[in-house]
Amino acid sequence: MLTDNIIVIHYLNQPWEIAIVDGLVSVGLLTLAGLLIIHTLRFYLPTGKQYINIFSKCLILAVIWVLLIKVILHFFYGQNAAYSKLLYESLPVRFSIGFLLLGCFTMIGILWFSQQEQKESETRKQDAEKLAKEAELFKLRQQLQPHFLFNSLNSINALIGTRPEEARRMVQQLSEFLRGTIKKEDTDWISLKEELQYLELYLNIEKVRFGNRLSTAFQIDKESTELKIPALLLQPIVENAIKFGLYDTTGQTEIILSAKKEGGHLLIAVTNPFDPATASPIHGTGFGLKSIQRRLYLLFGRKDLLTSTAKDNTFTSIIKIPQTQNHE
Repeated sequence: MLTDNIIVIHYLNQPWEIAIVDGLVSVGLLTLAGLLIIHTLRFYLPTGKQYINIFSKCLILAVIWVLLIKVILHFFYGQNAAYSKLLYESLPVRFSIGFLLLGCFTMIGILWFSQQEQKESETRKQDAEKLAKEAELFKLRQQLQPHFLFNSLNSINALIGTRPEEARRMVQQLSEFLRGTIKKEDTDWISLKEELQYLELYLNIEKVRFGNRLSTAFQIDKESTELKIPALLLQPIVENAIKFGLYDTTGQTEIILSAKKEGGHLLIAVTNPFDPATASPIHGTGFGLKSIQRRLYLLFGRKDLLTSTAKDNTFTSIIKIPQTQNHE
């Protein structure tokens, strides 16, 4: 624009000196006006009818710009009659060009800062959703621990009088279990192998409670042991299976946990027998399974990762853990 201004003024039979000064003054003042608009838009973005106000300011700035050009250039070259005439005759054209350019500056500034504000708003929204999700996940884990702890303490209390050695052993195992829980609170993802080691601690406690009535079997494919799983996910579902399989029966119950890789998922199934005469499959869909369902939804945004079926006196819960993300 500076070059164009200089060339036009020189083309109209004005010396190079006047053409250069005219260009520098015109473009310099217009640049300052544009920067003023951009600076204003950084702190104030118009909306709705406020657009009229911002473009009114562009109009005022264009008038001020033209007046300053007139005053400054007339001060330096007012004695040049030919240039003074050209200056006065060009003021309407200068005003039109200045207003259009300032309007363009304004529109570009509004679009730019609106996009930036939208990005910041989206980032804040995502951060808030992330914090809310993390808080809910933490709450779900915290709700499960008192539930299990309450049952364990009741069992220890019952064992103290009749089987004090088993009560002591159960206290030690409970201590190890809770210590592992605290360590894993800060870990989002662990390998299936680590999760099963943690699950063994829980099952040892339950076997003290139920004695020979409870037996477990793991059917784990080798390739699945290093696949990733949300920490502390399996204990609630196994606790649900124990509750569903043992509480309404007096005989021996076997809980079977199987795991394999299927496509891009880690597939985990937990099965337990139940007596339809004394138990209802509805009882097996309590807080434990609901908490897992909710946790999986918060992590993956899907509601189809946990399914439960009751068939032929067997209750089966199947969890699918997507392995498409990097869970380091």
